[in-house]
Amino acid sequence: MTTPQIALIALAIGFVIGVGLVALITWAYRARAKVAEESSTDVPQGTSDVLDSMDDAACVIDASGLVLAVSHAAARFGIEIGATLDNPELRQLVRTVRSTSASTTETMRLTRAGFSLDPRLVSARASMLGTRLTLLIIRDVTEQERLDQVRRDFVANTSHELKTPVGAVSLLAEAVDSAADDPAQVRIFAARLSAEAARLGQLTGRIMSLSRLQAADGVTDFDPVSIDEVIASSVEAHAVQADSGGVELTKGGDRGAFVRGDAQILVEAVSNLVANAIVYSPSGSRVGVGVKIEGDTVEIAVSDQGIGISESDRERIFERFYRADEARSRRTGGTGLGLSIVKHATQRHGGEVRVWSRPSRGSTFTMVLPRIDAPASNDTNPKSKKKRARKTAKAATAVRVRNGEHA
Repeated sequence: MTTPQIALIALAIGFVIGVGLVALITWAYRARAKVAEESSTDVPQGTSDVLDSMDDAACVIDASGLVLAVSHAAARFGIEIGATLDNPELRQLVRTVRSTSASTTETMRLTRAGFSLDPRLVSARASMLGTRLTLLIIRDVTEQERLDQVRRDFVANTSHELKTPVGAVSLLAEAVDSAADDPAQVRIFAARLSAEAARLGQLTGRIMSLSRLQAADGVTDFDPVSIDEVIASSVEAHAVQADSGGVELTKGGDRGAFVRGDAQILVEAVSNLVANAIVYSPSGSRVGVGVKIEGDTVEIAVSDQGIGISESDRERIFERFYRADEARSRRTGGTGLGLSIVKHATQRHGGEVRVWSRPSRGSTFTMVLPRIDAPASNDTNPKSKKKRARKTAKAATAVRVRNGEHA
């Protein structure tokens, strides 16, 4: 074998060895990078900026379930960096995505931080972000659900309920025309016509109030509200009604409780409960309004000694236009919207309504609301206290004008 041949063979062998070494080093670097990627818990560059720009609640979670990054809206559901997900449904959603590596979306009910009594309907979507991280996006669709429900209820129920007073007004107008030569009959028909027109106005007003409560921007004026002033205004607004029905109206319980909300809406809600209790109580009985501070909540209970509510009716009494006693409600001018307003007003303030009732023994309706500390101006600024009292009194006056009939 000649020297040139030996040199060529050596060169070829060296080339093969060199290519092999390069390939081995490249494979080693890639394997190292893959291992580093799989074991890394660093949030990918730019992810935090994207989260900061999101309106929805979102977070990045590692394989152990630890939250590494969040959007600003995530705080609404108590999701914070360095913590784990409290909700078991969210944890299960993340586990499902990690096991299947496929994006998954589920609809569920979640409670907001500080509003444990106000569950929100959300659409939660989880996706893999690399091999160890999971991106969770939570979109609150509660307002969309409420709006859809408002539309359905309005179309289904309002047209039916408006038929009665509209038909009565039409018939009474014809009766007035027919009795034009009889002044006494004209006065009777005119009085009934006026009553039906007032009832129609009250029904329309309550439908508008309920629709405003269910709308996305229904309650925007949230200020510290004194429960003492709400109770006092509600009881005072129905003192004449209680005297006329021979019902004793009392109030008591804890004092000094405050909530964050709209004074007019809260007065209207409590007033509806008081009005119902008086209407369904026999003469000589008692209606009590009590307040109890229980930890971070305040309970407003309205109790009566009336006819009570059967178990079958208790499931439906908060529905729009539903009346447990149709004949009595018609006789007293009820619209069937009072308890529905109470329910939605309480929910819009982050609370819930509970009911206890036994036929022939009476009923107790309890509004449970998140409590706040008394505002600092309560003791040091008399002007603020007077301003708040005037606002609550104005709300009570508006309730008396708008709700001249009972719920």
